[in-house]
Amino acid sequence: MPYNKDLRPLPSLFRPHCLAQERLLLWLPLCSPRKESQLPLSQEDLQRVFTVISHAYAPSTLESYGSGLLVFHVFCDLKGVSESQRAPASTLLISAFVAALAGSYSGDAIANYTAAIHAWHVLHGVEWEMNQDQLKALYKGSSRLTPPASKWQKRAPYTVTFLLSIWSTLDLTNPLHAAFWACLTTTFYCTSRLGEFVVPSLQGFSCSQHVTRSDVTVAHDRNQLKTTSFHLPSTKCSPINGEDVSWAKQDGLTDPESALDNHLAVNNPLSSEEALFSYTHTDGKRRPLTRRNFLKCLAEAGRKAGVEVPPAHGIRIGSVLEYLLRGMPFIVMQVKGRWAGPSFIKYLRQHAEILAPYMQANSVVLADFTRIAMPPVQ
Repeated sequence: MPYNKDLRPLPSLFRPHCLAQERLLLWLPLCSPRKESQLPLSQEDLQRVFTVISHAYAPSTLESYGSGLLVFHVFCDLKGVSESQRAPASTLLISAFVAALAGSYSGDAIANYTAAIHAWHVLHGVEWEMNQDQLKALYKGSSRLTPPASKWQKRAPYTVTFLLSIWSTLDLTNPLHAAFWACLTTTFYCTSRLGEFVVPSLQGFSCSQHVTRSDVTVAHDRNQLKTTSFHLPSTKCSPINGEDVSWAKQDGLTDPESALDNHLAVNNPLSSEEALFSYTHTDGKRRPLTRRNFLKCLAEAGRKAGVEVPPAHGIRIGSVLEYLLRGMPFIVMQVKGRWAGPSFIKYLRQHAEILAPYMQANSVVLADFTRIAMPPVQ
């Protein structure tokens, strides 16, 4: 689709210049049924509705949707679509928008852009009435037309062997290395996202958003099995109450308990005033472990070890594979990884190896499952 060179919509009072994450909030439709309602509601009442709905979207979602909303308005400008026709958007307009993007963007990107337009309607009280069957067919067609360059490459998983290669290059008396290694092993054995344990920037730490030392707890079950839990104050799926993740002591050099103990001894982060993986920089100042410094440390260690470093998302993928290959039931893995459904299965890269115990002629695993799931007939 031939967008203007700098991908900007035409000047409009309805779309002020702002950050991507502000577009969903500040870019206004021509008409807002909520504001034109005949109900005896004050401007404060209407603003309250808007404010509450705006909190339904995480900052990262607002930023992503801001990009989709930009593309939609540029498309409308190119086609001469009037402001009144953009909201409420008709099924035909959205269909034309999706069709124009097909073949240039991935199916997932197109669906996300359409979700942004939907959210824009919801936020500003504009009806969203789409022919869902038609949109579903368009999404399916768009996915099949996805250009090869836009398709996700399979992400290589991190493995215990890879972690050992990284460990071999580190000096765990070095404050940065100690914090990095503790963060890497904790993220891996918690089956977490890297962003849940690092901070976005040196000034980006907030105790209401990021893990601190006071968010770490140790517990023993009735069999005296020990687990270490980390409370994530705010996550994408639970921005208000957060979520808990955990690991147990492991055998070998990748043990996260030993890594964490070493980090606490070397760096001693303050309980609730510093990020958990804070460290003392060479200039003597305290710093939180940022995503940038984590990845920089990882890349340097991989170069020294002579191994290719997979993308950071591979940490979580590798954790899933490691636990499943040990025999962890799929449903337990789903709970540990905090997936609402079995979507984590799409991450698997070694299906045959994982399923091997279940496919044998005399499977002990299957026999145990049958004994539990199908009690004997009386």
